[in-house]
Amino acid sequence: MSVNELFDIKKYDNFREDNRREVKKATENLPVSLWDTYSSFANCYGGVIILGVKENADKSWEATGIADINKLKKEFWDGVNNKALCSINILTDDYIATYKDKKTGKDIMVITVPPAAREQKPVYVRGDIWNGTYRRNWEGDYHCTPEEIKTMLRDQPSSTMDMKVIENLRIDQLNMNTVRNYRNRHKLTKPGHIWSTLDDSEYLEMIGAAAYGSDKKLHPTAAGLLMFGDEFRIVREFPAYFLDYREMLDPTIRWTDRFYSSTGEWSGNLFDFYFGVYNRLIKDVKVPFRMIGGDRIDDTPVHKALREVLANCLVNTDFYVDRGVVILKNQDYIIFENPGYIRVGKEQMRKGGESDPRNRALMKMFNMIDIGERSGSGVPALFSIWENEGWEDPVIEERFGESSRTVVTVSFRKKALRQLIKSADKKAPIKKSADKKSADKKSADKKPPTKKSLTQYETILQFMEPGKLYQSSDIGHLLAVKDNRTRKILREMLSLGIIEAVGNNKSRRYKLKK
Repeated sequence: MSVNELFDIKKYDNFREDNRREVKKATENLPVSLWDTYSSFANCYGGVIILGVKENADKSWEATGIADINKLKKEFWDGVNNKALCSINILTDDYIATYKDKKTGKDIMVITVPPAAREQKPVYVRGDIWNGTYRRNWEGDYHCTPEEIKTMLRDQPSSTMDMKVIENLRIDQLNMNTVRNYRNRHKLTKPGHIWSTLDDSEYLEMIGAAAYGSDKKLHPTAAGLLMFGDEFRIVREFPAYFLDYREMLDPTIRWTDRFYSSTGEWSGNLFDFYFGVYNRLIKDVKVPFRMIGGDRIDDTPVHKALREVLANCLVNTDFYVDRGVVILKNQDYIIFENPGYIRVGKEQMRKGGESDPRNRALMKMFNMIDIGERSGSGVPALFSIWENEGWEDPVIEERFGESSRTVVTVSFRKKALRQLIKSADKKAPIKKSADKKSADKKSADKKPPTKKSLTQYETILQFMEPGKLYQSSDIGHLLAVKDNRTRKILREMLSLGIIEAVGNNKSRRYKLKK
């Protein structure tokens, strides 16, 4: 990260404090709070600390200057290299720059703090890991909870937590029905694989589900227990383990479907949860009719994207953290939520190309049956597929608090509706007065759409496929409305610019706007 990414002296007057920028007066000496901010930026996404500047009541910045900038710079380097004050120095000379305020000519100093590597976290101050570890929360630094610190410590080693050998369990204590189902799926996806002839013990060792313990005997690994174990055994090793799928398709019913790990009615392990949830997620996904080599192909890029997101959620879960995995399906969106922050960072996850799963052995097992992307390309592909479908962009969040959580929301609402819904929420309907009753249809169509109209628009947009032409009668049949109402709806959508018309009069057809 360079200084110019977050600080440009030419745009100084436009900046405000946020989750990656912090100003401090520091006229004579470094403020004590600087080290808290250093820790919080290092443990999150990085940021810039701007010394010699104060924040006014209106949130604008004002240069206060630094009396002796060389003295302050030396004080900082002495502090950041002092193990009693900072657990680690992650900076080089390039991360500090000095400027003159363009209005007053006063000196200011900008310290760029990059995000620390996983192996370096937690970055803490004053020699106290439990009270000196911070994270950034918009405009402030806050103490990390013990759970957040433990998560960072667990994430330090190159061998991930799921590689641990569970020596108090035998191989035959795994759910062998699940093992057989996994092996059958592996045979289907990788016919003739050299491991297909191995016995169960050898096979589980090869895929990372078993390993030799200190007693020289083969035992399940944590990954093997999570993937193939029974829930009552899993929670002995992972007391916080919980998997929960909730479906809310009818607002009058709390749950239209719920599938969770602690019912005792099924194994409760990751493999069975994955396929139980995936089959529920795709029930309402439109599948275009395609034939390849005489066979109907029911798989689409949307199906693949949902598989990737679900697998990504599970292999990046910290199973030692409370609240567990939650998948929530609504009519308009699906939310994938798991304990644990994003190890590569939210920005890198969005860009792709770098994979650092919290549970490497689990990822390997999913990869063996053609689920999951080892290259880190799953999330960028998700955004691309959603863009092609015309749906709103997926949203990636990291939530920090009692414990860290990653939340990915995928919406099935068309992008074109976003502004319409905002408009309908902000603008009250205009009542017709007596002298406006003769207003022409065009002015009537310019009113904010009603909620009923928005629902009809969305039904049409979900029905239309990119590049395909539709007649007015197709839309009328879809909505089960009369011809006059159909024409009015199409006229409204044309005026709003979310569909376009091709041809005139009887030959007119409609399609999604590019």
